Amino acid sequence: MINVDMKEKFRPQYHFSPESNWMNDPNGMVYYAGEYHLFYQHHPYGTTWGPMHWGHAVSKDLIHWDHHPIALAPDEHGDIFSGSVVVDWNDSTGFFKGASGLVAIFTHADQYPNSDRPRQRQSLAYSTDRGRTWIKYEGNPVLADESITDFRDPKVFWHEETHKWIMILAAGNHVRFYASHNLKSWEFASEFGSQSGSHAGVWECPDIFKLPVVGVENTSKWVMIVSIGNDSAYIEGSRTQYFIGQFDGISFTNENSDDTVLWLDYGRDNYAGVTWSDISHEDGRRIFIGWMSNWKYANETPTVGWRSAVTLPRELTLKETSDGVRLIQTPVAELEKIRREKRSWNQLFIEPGKHVSLDVSGEQSEIIAEFELESATEFGIKIRKSDSEETIIGYDAVNEFLFINRINSGVTEFNEYFPCLHGASLKAENNRIKLHILVDSSSVEIFANNGQVVITDLIFPDPKSTGIELYTTNKKVKLASLVIVQLASIF
Repeated sequence: MINVDMKEKFRPQYHFSPESNWMNDPNGMVYYAGEYHLFYQHHPYGTTWGPMHWGHAVSKDLIHWDHHPIALAPDEHGDIFSGSVVVDWNDSTGFFKGASGLVAIFTHADQYPNSDRPRQRQSLAYSTDRGRTWIKYEGNPVLADESITDFRDPKVFWHEETHKWIMILAAGNHVRFYASHNLKSWEFASEFGSQSGSHAGVWECPDIFKLPVVGVENTSKWVMIVSIGNDSAYIEGSRTQYFIGQFDGISFTNENSDDTVLWLDYGRDNYAGVTWSDISHEDGRRIFIGWMSNWKYANETPTVGWRSAVTLPRELTLKETSDGVRLIQTPVAELEKIRREKRSWNQLFIEPGKHVSLDVSGEQSEIIAEFELESATEFGIKIRKSDSEETIIGYDAVNEFLFINRINSGVTEFNEYFPCLHGASLKAENNRIKLHILVDSSSVEIFANNGQVVITDLIFPDPKSTGIELYTTNKKVKLASLVIVQLASIF
């Protein structure tokens, strides 16, 4: 196990971050032999993006993580870009002498000979010791297509109905599906997306999985997640969208119109997220984690010696709404393990011009607040507050808009796109707005109305900016209930 200095400025206290140097996309998440594995894009020799390796961490509870040595390093085929890990339960590869083991499917990235054109090909590695060491397959690469430059980020799963391994792969402006019996030989099945969803950037890091629709008997849908890279024409930078539909082992059918865009997160800092493989063998949950940054400024964030973190793991479910079936996100139940002191308030009335400061630290905290709309036009919570700093989480009741304002959140000058106000449409339910907020040393995650709308943002406040304040702009607002819980460090 590798130790991390938790006293470093801006170091997350309950979100995973690398021991040192650079990280980006989470990779290869798999559950096996009682352990959750998190691999990630890692540059071990610098704090900006560089030659990609797979970093590695292991957890038994999704909250506390042990750092392990680098799992995969560049070789004669190139750097190690994103990919996935599966449990080969029936030894379809023949790597495990009839037993089960872990197989990584990842992108090897280099350049075509005598050219500056990028080359991206899919390769395998396997582990016979629960992910501690990895052997690269001697037949690498196993899948290539010279006609496609952006050809990366394979996510693989076993499709029970067709008894085949399925790979979903990002291919520039769309995704492609391939099928295999042994993870070594792949056949093209179909493609999706060149005319669907958002194309405000190259498509990356796809995932696809099946979920039941909560409360609707005998109804399940397939969810496809696709991240889109930063494009200078769009101020939002890198983001993640999703599609709802059906998958038959060959092709995906989108049940929404091609111009419908469903955002997984309305913040600026949740990208390249995918879900864990093989948790279904344990408890059936579908758990997601994302890279907590944005390519607009990822190489410039104001940390020293390390850079980037991941979101809190989230359970994904599907819910029927007035707009159709939509993805719901909630923090994993294992968060209970780090909850400490709790304070509660009921029936608080906040008067305009008389902001209510709470006598509690908000440095590492979980805040659950339920507001009654009444006649106030804007109200909310200010976190990580001091005389000069604050991050505002507000609700514009006139426009039914939930927002975060990090313009005065702390260190912001490192990039022109960082200080900003943004948010998402959100309708009240039974005349109430419920906010579930998770605050860490350099991040805030907002789950609104039980996870219907999610906003994830980085912030870089002074460690002494720990205040929490309630506000309303013009008329009295009623806070029906408020709970603030202190969260412990995971190390």
